Amino acid sequence: MPSIEVGRICVKLSGREAGRKCVIVDVIDKNFVLVTGPKKFSGVKRRRTNVKHLEPTAESLDVKKGATDEDVTKIAEKAKKSAYLKEIIAPISGAIQAA
Repeated sequence: MPSIEVGRICVKLSGREAGRKCVIVDVIDKNFVLVTGPKKFSGVKRRRTNVKHLEPTAESLDVKKGATDEDVTKIAEKAKKSAYLKEIIAPISGAIQAA
């Protein structure tokens, strides 16, 4: 089970950015983390997010705590994960789930 840690790639589960992938750049406390897309890749702005609104994936990047969007962009391109970050996951509808 992937954990909530700096560098972990996650999928946002709620809000206007639902289904988009982001990278954790800082752990604020047990309930909140700082994430970024970066906006260039996935459209996710750098912001504080509740961990309940994130689904961690098995993928991660080797970023340092508090990395800037430019640093995350360079590391993602170097690790060849920029295409992975650009993918949008379709949210599962409650109606489909119940069927």
